[in-house]
Amino acid sequence: MPDTPPRGGAPRLRRTAAVVGALALALALTGCATSLTLDVDDDPTVVGTTPTATPDADGFPVGAALDYQLGGAYDPPAGTGIVARDSTEQPAPGTWDVCYVNGFQTQPGVEWPDELLVHRASGELLVDPGWPDEHLFDLASATTRDAVADRMRATVQACADDGFDAVEFDNLDSYTRSDGAFGLDDAVAFATLLVGQAHDAGLLAGQKNTAELEARGRDEIGYDFAVVEECDRYDECPAYTDVYGERVLAIEYVDDLRDTVAGLCSRSSTPRSTVVRDRDLVTPDDPGYSFARC
Repeated sequence: MPDTPPRGGAPRLRRTAAVVGALALALALTGCATSLTLDVDDDPTVVGTTPTATPDADGFPVGAALDYQLGGAYDPPAGTGIVARDSTEQPAPGTWDVCYVNGFQTQPGVEWPDELLVHRASGELLVDPGWPDEHLFDLASATTRDAVADRMRATVQACADDGFDAVEFDNLDSYTRSDGAFGLDDAVAFATLLVGQAHDAGLLAGQKNTAELEARGRDEIGYDFAVVEECDRYDECPAYTDVYGERVLAIEYVDDLRDTVAGLCSRSSTPRSTVVRDRDLVTPDDPGYSFARC
């Protein structure tokens, strides 16, 4: 697929932590909420229920059970209604599918013209401190924003051609790592271009993290829903649900929960479509795989 080689198994996360913990142990120590069931026959780390989805007018499956598969595609657990996969993968059959695109930074191994990337004062290319093989797109001017968006168009269209229903554009918060080269308003202007491309291709578009956007993501950029990491851990879920209602897909990580899975699922602020995964989002054949949902 154009401009998007695989990410090498590890997702882009806004915060980092050690990849540790076993979900089954956590549940054994803390107990399960009444909304959780343990499926021992399939996998002792798989916990979940099957929420009832109610499609919106534009097809968004409100309340559907989520699986987040950026580390590799596999058959979703029974009852899954929404699956997110990298743009290099095919969508999962029979579910509502979200196509992951690294929208605001380069993909490792993909060459971009230097004039479209942020440079340090020394002239060297600026890299993401957490991902040193990714460079930041220079979004400081309308000229560079248009040029980057033009190069992204083929990737967005490929998501649609492959049969995905929606796209999430990652690294919306790259302006916070740009050393002042551009700001939030520049990111908003660029995001508006990407969302326009998604809508032109017949895809819904998801805001990735970036709670500081508040209602601008929906009202100014045109995002249709949100994909958020660790909103419960950092008590940010209302910042998204206040804007998008039940159109929020939430991912928490088992190695750094706010308290327990049971606690997560008992909080009224937890979005209906919430999944708990291992931080590397590995496939079920990997010993590090963990999965639960409310």
